[in-house]
Amino acid sequence: MNDNGMIYFAKKGPEEQPNEKIYLNPAMANRHGFIGGATGTGKSVTLKVLAESFSQLGVPTFFSDVKGDMAGIAVPGQDSEGMQKRLDRFDIREQFQYRGFPVTIYDIYGEKGIPLRTTVSEMGPQLMSQILDLNDTQTDLLTVAYKIADDQQLLLIDTKDLKAMLTYLTEHAAEFETDYGHMSKTSLATIIRAIVALEAEGADKFFGEPAINITDFFTLGPDGRGMVNILDSEALISKPKLYSAFMLYLLSELFEILPEVGDIEKPKMVFFFDEAHCLFNNASRPLLEKIEQVVKLIRSKGIGLFFITQSPGDIPASVMAQLGNKIEHGLHAYTPAEQKVVKAAADSFRENPEFDTEEVLKNLGTGEAVVSTLDEKGAPSVAEYAYILPPESSMGAITDETRDHLVKESILYTKYSAAVDADSAFEILTRMKAQVEEAKAQEAAQAAQQAQEEKEAKAAAKEAEKAEKKREKEANKIKTNVAKTTGGSVGREVGKVVGEAVFGKKGKTIFGNIGSTIGRNIMGTLMKGK
Repeated sequence: MNDNGMIYFAKKGPEEQPNEKIYLNPAMANRHGFIGGATGTGKSVTLKVLAESFSQLGVPTFFSDVKGDMAGIAVPGQDSEGMQKRLDRFDIREQFQYRGFPVTIYDIYGEKGIPLRTTVSEMGPQLMSQILDLNDTQTDLLTVAYKIADDQQLLLIDTKDLKAMLTYLTEHAAEFETDYGHMSKTSLATIIRAIVALEAEGADKFFGEPAINITDFFTLGPDGRGMVNILDSEALISKPKLYSAFMLYLLSELFEILPEVGDIEKPKMVFFFDEAHCLFNNASRPLLEKIEQVVKLIRSKGIGLFFITQSPGDIPASVMAQLGNKIEHGLHAYTPAEQKVVKAAADSFRENPEFDTEEVLKNLGTGEAVVSTLDEKGAPSVAEYAYILPPESSMGAITDETRDHLVKESILYTKYSAAVDADSAFEILTRMKAQVEEAKAQEAAQAAQQAQEEKEAKAAAKEAEKAEKKREKEANKIKTNVAKTTGGSVGREVGKVVGEAVFGKKGKTIFGNIGSTIGRNIMGTLMKGK
């Protein structure tokens, strides 16, 4: 609740004490915070109260809805006998009003909100490796793949682009080895399999265009209240690596694009990371160092971060040390391990001599908490036993009809609702492969045609040679026959002359026939000799 520019979110307990308010100073919100507690102790209500308060101050917020009930912040709460008792407890009947807040609902899968996408390139190899659960060697190889894609001007937008790039490197590894080092085909195949498995979890919808523009989270409602950006995570939370990588991507993007602003009266935006343990479980050392760096430095960009989880032990000590505002709901302490966690949580507060923090943490009821906030100088207050205010919006979930209306009425719906498959690595490499295969096919066809032409030429030459020999044979035969005919005619005439001279007319006929035969034989023999 906005109270003269301060966030009034709780009152000191126990209940019989005077109604002393507990505030969160907006100027200290970018010093970050922690909301903890076991299931059912009131973390979601606390988150909703803070989000409402920031919205009233004109500060946009972003948080994930892992149970499906946080979208109720969009509609007014309903009065009840229990609510009337709570309002009396805080003495806020006059200021309190049931109302909804400006909301934009997103969903990575595009089923229950505006599709929220990013590209493979924007995610980067480090976070992508975290999602794919790659070892150090495979992470290095993926980093090289990103580098080659950049050098080759191949856009990595969706998962099919990344698979196409890795397949291309597998087929052309030798060509890149001199400049980029050895690339194991086995490791490349392992990464591709991991991508296929991730696609089965819906990553093919998450990676793509149009990619979210982070500045769209900074919009205000029509009345100037800060936009409450909600990521529906009911399905996403079952994919903790994808969930954590995306949230860290958003955080990294904010850090990269926002200018330095130093200390300001109120944050430019506040991020609430529900189920924060997902950010840190099984995170590699480089990734943890990245998270620590961003948490430390992003405050100078005017961004406040609140981590929400069941146990403070879920947050690394180096990160927990950066969280100045603490709201700790009840903790279970049934086992020695749980008792140790409660003691550590109590020790993280400045001691309040009026009560035993550890004992209070073990006995808090729903809606109660131990809190400590930063004053105007940045110093933490002593631990305070507190009751958390009720939200002005609905505590429950919204109907499907209301959700559908909120989603489609958003000015961002038309911007992000339809996916765009741009010309990127997959399309370019597919064309390159098709061109190479076409060139090979043309070369093969040309080679086959040339071989056929050579074969046909040889066959034609052989046939020509055979025909030439046949023609020569026929010509020789004709010459022989002509010679025989000519020789017979000449011999007949000679025989006639000789026969008539010796024997008269009777000798002419006889010697003519003899001369014809002799002439043919002589000319035939001569032509054969030729």
